[in-house]
Amino acid sequence: MDLLSIKDPSFLKELSNKELEALSHEIRQFLIEKLSVTGGHIGPNLGVVELTIALHKCFDSPKDKIIWDVGHQSYVHKILTGRASQFDTLRQYKGLCGFPKRNESVHDIWETGHSSTSLSAAMGMAIARDLKKEKSYIVPVIGDGALTGGMALEALNHIGHEKKDIIVILNDNEMSIAPNVGALHNVLGRLRTAGKYHWVKDELEMLLKKIPAVGGKLASTAERIKDSLKYLLVSGIFFEELGFTYFGPVDGHSFEDLFENLNYAKKTEGPVLLHVITKKGKGYRPAENDRSGTWHGTGPYKIETGDFLKPVNTPPAWSELVSETVRKIARNDERVVAITPAMPVGSKLEGFASEFPDRMYDVGIAEQHAATVAAGLAVENMKPFLAIYSTFLQRAYDQVVHDICRQNLNVFIGIDRAGLVGADGETHQGVFDIAFLRHLPNIVIMMPKDENEGQHMVNTALKYDDGPIAMRFPRGNGIGVPMDEKLRTIPIGTWEVLREGNDAAILTFGTTIPMAMEAAVLMEKKGISVRVVNARFIKPLDEEMLHAILNDNIPIITVEEAVLQGGFGSAVLEFAHDHGYHDAKIDRMGIPDRFIEHGSVNKLLEEIGLTTENLVLRLQTMVRKKQKRAQ
Repeated sequence: MDLLSIKDPSFLKELSNKELEALSHEIRQFLIEKLSVTGGHIGPNLGVVELTIALHKCFDSPKDKIIWDVGHQSYVHKILTGRASQFDTLRQYKGLCGFPKRNESVHDIWETGHSSTSLSAAMGMAIARDLKKEKSYIVPVIGDGALTGGMALEALNHIGHEKKDIIVILNDNEMSIAPNVGALHNVLGRLRTAGKYHWVKDELEMLLKKIPAVGGKLASTAERIKDSLKYLLVSGIFFEELGFTYFGPVDGHSFEDLFENLNYAKKTEGPVLLHVITKKGKGYRPAENDRSGTWHGTGPYKIETGDFLKPVNTPPAWSELVSETVRKIARNDERVVAITPAMPVGSKLEGFASEFPDRMYDVGIAEQHAATVAAGLAVENMKPFLAIYSTFLQRAYDQVVHDICRQNLNVFIGIDRAGLVGADGETHQGVFDIAFLRHLPNIVIMMPKDENEGQHMVNTALKYDDGPIAMRFPRGNGIGVPMDEKLRTIPIGTWEVLREGNDAAILTFGTTIPMAMEAAVLMEKKGISVRVVNARFIKPLDEEMLHAILNDNIPIITVEEAVLQGGFGSAVLEFAHDHGYHDAKIDRMGIPDRFIEHGSVNKLLEEIGLTTENLVLRLQTMVRKKQKRAQ
């Protein structure tokens, strides 16, 4: 079949199982080929080919609502809904999004990028459907890793209580990004080996019906026998007790099994949980054999070997630099404990885990829990390092406010992927953390200019005893600076002047420092000297240096790869206002008030005007206005 000719999933209704198997093979080859060029979430999508086809054959999207949790497994769905021709642009600037996108297709009815939201969304849609007296199936697809998220468990509880007609597809591949952890994961493990639950249940009921009815006492005894046998033989009772009818486990790569059980589910009143076993990476050996999470999402690769196409001799990744520095310090400080919410691979904590298995805790997809566990450790005078992506720290906001900052606890939050991350787009851009952390009492926020300063900031954070401290660092690799052998601490709230100048000042930090230095060089060629300040502490500000700059009465421009509202530039404006510098000329550059879509970071920076050229123009305008006033 020509995948590029597919317009919508209706054609699936006429295909036999044998034809569907051929289509599955073709889709897998298409994904392996296309993603070898663009990169993307190959492992999750290869694992759900048959499941996605079966869902679109059994249900009528978009009338029936298929809701993809997380969304990184929606590529097959996109192919079947007419977007195969766009896969050359996957995750690229102005191209096909790597997650469901409502403005791409009517079949994308829920946008997602964070896990564990599908069941709550499904409940909302089910309530709306029933209030409007409409008829449709609502089918959230959630992974076994995402099911451990607190929000998903809250939704299961609510759905089971309300008895809404919802068919939950539990896509169980034993992994999310990394191998899953936790008691619920172990429950699912027992289910995988228990055989088909509905068969056992039916057999028990048939057996009990043969017992002659000799009064209510014997009948109630039979019911107790039935319940006891169910508990003894069937782990699926976990979901039954929550109010769900449980079917499974089902072979997620067998159309026969999928269709049989989906049809059971469609005929069943109330909430259903269909437990489907899939193999992540199925059909491509390097991805099938991956047990670390490497093939969850990748860059380009060689199809024949599975080798990734990465530059050689690059500086270390920021995540590795930070985690390895924590590991180094942990060798001399037994109080250091690392915590991650299901991101040990992304946060490069494998080395720490291997050396200190008793001091490394992957708590699963549970950011709120991770933050409060860190707080609990800090109460007991431990030194917790909470490794968490900026985009996922948003999910633990209440815990950072109440459990960490309010109690002024010594938690070191390593904010990974801070700033624009590129291909993953809106749901993953790490641009809000300054704005939602800066106003919290007690917290220190910092960001290094390079990896050498970064290792000293990690040391500073783990030596700091006066409350919570957060260090932002970007996605990708360092810039390759020489590294000091001996770690030192950096005085809290101190900035450094990287380049002197008397006509204007650029205050910036982290990834935008090279832009500032380049702009200062270009301005010097125009006869204008610009001071460049590494404002490495976003909170507290270096008040002494700020007073000095404001007293020099020179224009100031702040630059940040983060949102402007409530950001670093806002802090400088507040400082100037609060200290009576009402005539200060302050401009700000940063992320505008909108969500930034996917694309290369350079393309995105260009789109929003966060460039050297724009910085030079803004500086020229400010200096020109100052000169005119002086005349």
